[in-house]
Amino acid sequence: MISVGVIGYGYWGPNLVRNFMEAPGSTVVSVSDLSPSRLAELKNRYPSVKTNQNYEELLGDPAIDAIAIATPVTSHFGLAMHALQSGKHVMVEKPLTATSEQGEQLIQEADARNLVLMVDHTFVYTGAVRKIRELVAGNALGEIYYYDSVRVNLGLFQHDVNVVWDLAVHDLAILDFVLPFKPVAVSATGIGHIPGQPENIAYITLFFADSQIAHVHVNWLAPVKVRRTLIGGNEKMIVYDDLEPSEKIKIYDKGVTVSHQAEAVYELLVGYRSGDMWAPKLDNTEALRTEAMHFVDCIENNKCPLSDGCAGLRIVRLLEAAEESIRARGQLIEIGN
Repeated sequence: MISVGVIGYGYWGPNLVRNFMEAPGSTVVSVSDLSPSRLAELKNRYPSVKTNQNYEELLGDPAIDAIAIATPVTSHFGLAMHALQSGKHVMVEKPLTATSEQGEQLIQEADARNLVLMVDHTFVYTGAVRKIRELVAGNALGEIYYYDSVRVNLGLFQHDVNVVWDLAVHDLAILDFVLPFKPVAVSATGIGHIPGQPENIAYITLFFADSQIAHVHVNWLAPVKVRRTLIGGNEKMIVYDDLEPSEKIKIYDKGVTVSHQAEAVYELLVGYRSGDMWAPKLDNTEALRTEAMHFVDCIENNKCPLSDGCAGLRIVRLLEAAEESIRARGQLIEIGN
């Protein structure tokens, strides 16, 4: 049984506590938060869980095997590094760190101590995204042409990060997980409409070594909530709508065909193919439950997580490049290794 300590019981912390309490192979023994009212709420629901306002008590507790961190991104590095140096396995809420240099240091520390470092890229553990990865890996779509996602809603405005670090991180993590190739350059534009607050709308374009392209649109000022992704290939195309209650993924046998026959030279060379649509059966297990069990399995069996520190670092580098491009009004930024 893996004993977990949770730092942060605000928006996401309660979900972590619930899933680690209910997932087989783990239990939550202690939670730290600065708010006495939040801790009182936790105590009412889980009387056996210890509570405190000083996270160092968790790190000094030999009964705790792993630490889950659900705090603002600016605190991720300090808390995660302290936890690793205390001999604890670590799961960090997305994004991994505020800078790529910090991410590199966490990876080095975890490797040196043979500890699991995992970032909470929750969507990677959904049945829908895992099915998309399976389809892409099995060449069901053929050659990938594009990845296009929209993630918009009204709020929640963040004060410490812009909409890219808050919302686009999800789409970048999904893209990183399902596609077999990585971006080589980024161009982004964005703007803020609330005085003194970061960008609330952004458009990110990612370029690859070959002919693929990806686009991510994120917005805190939309009148409706949209969570939709399109992935197009030369054989089939996917529409992934996370707000659909059942058929989250629809696969369309649609596309274009190009004639190479000599007699077609003076005719329209592009034809259109329209076939069936089908919606595959998906695993409906809560993503965070799957993720919690995966974290426990990686600890117990010395495995590398799907969303390990290196995956988290790749996303932080993309976020940094997008933010740099926004500052330069869309300038193309090359992605470092």
